[in-house]
Amino acid sequence: MEYAIKIDHLTKDYGSFVLQDVSLAVPGGTIMGLIGENGAGKSTTIKCILNLIHRDAGTITLLDKDNIAEEAAVKEDIGLVLDESLFHDSLRPRDVGKIMGKLYQNWDGRLFDSYLEKFSLSKDKLVKELSKGMKMKLSIAAALSHHPRLLILDEATSGLDPVVRDELLDEFLAFIQDEDHAILISSHITSDLEKVADYVTYLHKGRVAVQGTKDELLESYGRLACTRTDLAKVDRAFLAGVRENQFGCEALVKDRRAFRAAYPDLPVDPVSLEDIMVFTVKGEQK
Repeated sequence: MEYAIKIDHLTKDYGSFVLQDVSLAVPGGTIMGLIGENGAGKSTTIKCILNLIHRDAGTITLLDKDNIAEEAAVKEDIGLVLDESLFHDSLRPRDVGKIMGKLYQNWDGRLFDSYLEKFSLSKDKLVKELSKGMKMKLSIAAALSHHPRLLILDEATSGLDPVVRDELLDEFLAFIQDEDHAILISSHITSDLEKVADYVTYLHKGRVAVQGTKDELLESYGRLACTRTDLAKVDRAFLAGVRENQFGCEALVKDRRAFRAAYPDLPVDPVSLEDIMVFTVKGEQK
C-alpha cells in the first residue's frame, strides 16, 4: 500500500458552496492534517471519503480500494471518530462493546477492554455521566478495537483539555508506527497538528490553498513585520498575504530563505500553521 487515501480532483457542488478540484494523498505510516476555516470544505471532504454524500466528480481510493465499488470492505478497515460521541447517553461502555462486536467482523473485545482499562473508563458508567474527554476516549477505544488500518478523525480533540489532548495524540502516534496504518485528522487546533502531522492540506473556500509536508511548510513560510514604506519595496511575488493597520504592516512570505537573501535588512520570523491560515483568510493580498 503506497497511499492509505488518494483523492483526485474531488468536486461537490451545493450551489451556494463548491468543493472544487481537491486532490490529496496520505501515504502509509503518516498523519495528514486537514485544516481550514468553518465552511471551507473539510467535513464535505470527509463525507465524500466515507461515501455519505454523492460527489459530482473525482475519484477516491482508500487502502487500494475504490470507496464506492468496495465500500463495505473499505469501511471494515476504517476507524471513525467525530467531535461528538456517536453513542446514546443511556448506553454503558460494555453495551458499546456488544454493539460494535455485531458491526465489525474483526471486533476484538479483549482489545476494547484493554483500552477501557488504559483510559480509566468504567464498563458500567452511563455515557451521559462521562465528561467530554472521557466520551472521546470511549470513541477512540471503539474506533481502534476492530483493528482498523485507517483512522479518520473529524475535530476529535476539539474542546478537550491539554492533558487529554496530549494523551490522545500519543495514541495516534503509536497507531502509525505500523507502516500499514495512516490517519486523516481534521482539526481547528493547529498546535496539535504541529505536534503530530506529517502532511498538511489547507482548504480555503472549497479549494486547496496550501499543501505539503508540515516541516517544509513551516520552514518555507515566514512572517514579515515592517513599515508601509518597506513593504512597498518588496516584490509582491514573495507575498502570500498582507495585513495593514495603524502601526504598520504584516505580511506572509512564501519563500523565507530567498526573501532573506533578497532583503537582508528586513527581519522575517518563523510562522505557525495558524499564521498561515489567518493570513490567507484575513490578509489576502491586495
